[in-house]
Amino acid sequence: MSRSVILIFTIVTIFAFSMVLISPCVVEAGKAEEIIAKTPIGTGKGEIDPTKPTGYFGIPGAPRPNLIFAFLWAMLAGWTTGTIGAFGAIFAAIGHMTLFGLGPYARTFKDTNLALNKLITDSIRVSNQLMLGTAAATYSINYLRLKRVVVPLAVALILGGVGGGILIPVLTAGRISFAAYQGWFGLFIFAIAFLLIWETSPPGMKYKKAAKAASEAFVKGVKERVSKGEISEGDLGVKLTKVGLGKVEFEFSAVNFKFNPILAVGAGLLIAAISAFLGVGGGFLYVPFMTSAVGIPMYVVTGTSGFVMTAAMVVSIFSFMVLKGVVVHWGFVGIEMLGMFVGAMIAPRTQKYIPEIWLKRLFVVLALYVGLRYVGLGFFGQRWLP
Repeated sequence: MSRSVILIFTIVTIFAFSMVLISPCVVEAGKAEEIIAKTPIGTGKGEIDPTKPTGYFGIPGAPRPNLIFAFLWAMLAGWTTGTIGAFGAIFAAIGHMTLFGLGPYARTFKDTNLALNKLITDSIRVSNQLMLGTAAATYSINYLRLKRVVVPLAVALILGGVGGGILIPVLTAGRISFAAYQGWFGLFIFAIAFLLIWETSPPGMKYKKAAKAASEAFVKGVKERVSKGEISEGDLGVKLTKVGLGKVEFEFSAVNFKFNPILAVGAGLLIAAISAFLGVGGGFLYVPFMTSAVGIPMYVVTGTSGFVMTAAMVVSIFSFMVLKGVVVHWGFVGIEMLGMFVGAMIAPRTQKYIPEIWLKRLFVVLALYVGLRYVGLGFFGQRWLP
C-alpha cells in the first residue's frame, strides 16, 4: 500500500471516529429540532417516549444502528459499486431503510408528524449519496490510473448532470414522504433489472458483440500478458483517437468505440435528476446507458461512471444540505463513509478476475428482489417478499 493511500485512509479514519465522538446523538439546531419538537409525547405509535434511550438524530426511542455492522455493510456496498459500477447507493439505501430500521421508524410518523417523516426521508437520501460519493471518488481515481476511464464521456455526462443535481433537491426537499420515496425507489430498480436481463440474453449479447470482444481481450491481457511482465495494465487501457462535438472515438484493448457527446449530455441531465430524487449516485442508470446506448465494456464503464457520480453527488449534496437545509447523523454516516472507502479500495483489484456477465447477473438478482419488495411496501403497503 502506497504512502498516499495510507495518508488518505488515516484522514478518513480520523474524520469518521471524530464525528462519532463529537456528535453521536446530536442533530443540527434549527429546522430539524423544531420539527422533532412538534411530535406528540407518549408511548403510542408515532409518538416520542422521553424515557427511552436516544437514538438516530438524538430522538428518544429512535433506532440505534450498530456501528460495527454499519461499517461492514458499507464496506460491502463500496466493493459492490467499485466492482459493478452501480448498486452501491442501493445497498446503502437498503441498509438505511430496512436493516437499520429508519424506514419503518419514519413510517410511524406519517399520521402524527409528517414533517418528521419527510425529514428522515431526506436524511436517508443525502446519507446514501455521501456514502457513495466516498466510494466513487476513491475507486474512480484507481481506474483512472489504470487507464480505464473514458474522460470525454465522463465530462459530457457531468455537464448534463449539473442541472439535474440542482433542480431536483430544490423542488423536492421536504416534500417527499417515505412511502412515496420507497415506492419510486423500487420501481426504478425493477425497471433496470429488466433492462439488464435483456442485456444478458442472446439478442442483447449479440448487440454488444464489440463490448464483449474488448472485455475478453482485456481479461486475457490481464491474466496472461501482465502476469508474464510483457506489458502493464495501462497498455490495454483507453486511448482517444478522435474528439469532436458530434462524435468521440477511442480504443480499448485494441477495439474501436465511438459515442455522441450531445446524447451523453442529455442522458446526464435525466440520470442526475432521477438520482437526486432517489438519493443515489446514478450508477444503476449510468451503467446501462454506457453499456447499452454507448456500447462500451463494463471494465471501462465502472471507472467512468465513478467520476460522473462523484461530480453529480457533490452538486446534489450541496443542493440538499446548503440550499435546503437537509441534515444527517454525522456519527453514523462517518463510519459508513469509512467502510465505503475500504470497499472501494479493494474493488479495482478484484474486478478483473470476475467475468462481466456474472457481474450483471448479480446485479439483476439483487435488483429484482429489492425492486419488487420496495414497490409493494411503498405503493401498496404490503410486504410481498421477506
